[in-house]
Amino acid sequence: MALTDAACRAAKPGSERLKLYDGDGLQLWVQTTGSKLWNFAYRHDGKQRQMAFGPYPEVGLGEARSQRERARKMLRDGLDPAQNWSLAPVANAAEQLPTFKEIALEYVEKRRKEGLATPTMIKKKWLLDFAYPSLGEMPIVTIKPMDVLTVLQEVEVRGCFETARRLRATIGSVFRYAVATSRAEFDPTPVLKGALISPKVTPRAAITDPKKLGGLLRAIEGFDGQPTTIAALKLMPILFPRPGELRLSRWPEYDFAKAVWTIPADRTKMRREHQIPLPKQAIAILEELKKVTGHMAFVFPGLAKSDRPISENTMNLALRRMGYSDTEMTSHGFRATASTLLNESGKWSPDAVERQLAHIDKNAVRRAYARGMFWDERVKMMSWWANYLDQLKQS
Repeated sequence: MALTDAACRAAKPGSERLKLYDGDGLQLWVQTTGSKLWNFAYRHDGKQRQMAFGPYPEVGLGEARSQRERARKMLRDGLDPAQNWSLAPVANAAEQLPTFKEIALEYVEKRRKEGLATPTMIKKKWLLDFAYPSLGEMPIVTIKPMDVLTVLQEVEVRGCFETARRLRATIGSVFRYAVATSRAEFDPTPVLKGALISPKVTPRAAITDPKKLGGLLRAIEGFDGQPTTIAALKLMPILFPRPGELRLSRWPEYDFAKAVWTIPADRTKMRREHQIPLPKQAIAILEELKKVTGHMAFVFPGLAKSDRPISENTMNLALRRMGYSDTEMTSHGFRATASTLLNESGKWSPDAVERQLAHIDKNAVRRAYARGMFWDERVKMMSWWANYLDQLKQS
């Protein structure tokens, strides 16, 4: 029996999706969340297909029926409505369907309100900019896997295989948000995983030979640069944090009395507060730097704008000036340096080293146990490590 507007309004959600039929393939889907979406089911080339006409009541019963008749005419002409919808004059109801860009902007704003780190937000927006030229104005319910694959392959052609992989994941996040808010029926990205070129993983360059490390430490000691850059370069091998965690640090994070640096959760990769024991060598460097930048917001303020930290490339550029190429050493490489030599020393448990690197155990029980288990060992390890670096620098 044909639907009435009253029946559409009165339809209530249940534990499963409810489908109300109007005839000739037109259905009103009542989602478990309470939202309602028009769907048109049809057959083309012997295959069962479907397409969405938009949400109810934004798209009324009369408009949905008009869309059905338009789609049926396409079928009579031998055309697949889903594939040819945008080629014909678009009715008002279709114009009201949310586009990919509209949903993407909503999703990005949602993640911002959830506290996603600013650098990650910037990266998501940058990735989505690749998708907007092709997908941005398309109604999200009409986008097929091939549409997304075309965008990804345009990125791959430039040799940016890792960017293409991350773009696929980001587009998938937008679609899953659209599905959750009843404005799309499926995420087309999972089926594309095997269609992309797997990027070759290249480890960040790092010096792991003790003698060469000693030479690098002496080069840092004699480097003629800004006090903030020199201090950052001296602290990286001693504390081996992620470079962004160090350059964005603020003075209240450092407790010299307790000899601990507390990195807040919103600045760590795993979104968990991370504490680093401060050996005496690190405290001495920080106390000297505090005479210069202690009145500023950032521990390592930039030269041009003191209300901003040094840039992410500052330390790497300094290494290049010292004669170390990007295939020899990077600021992030100090983490691999410490991990390799601490483990090779045989003096410290691998768990303590991993915890100091802020690597999170995938096992929830072990993770909870490790949270408080290795602090005393880490304090001793960091003191030993700083002394060991002093020996290498003098040898």
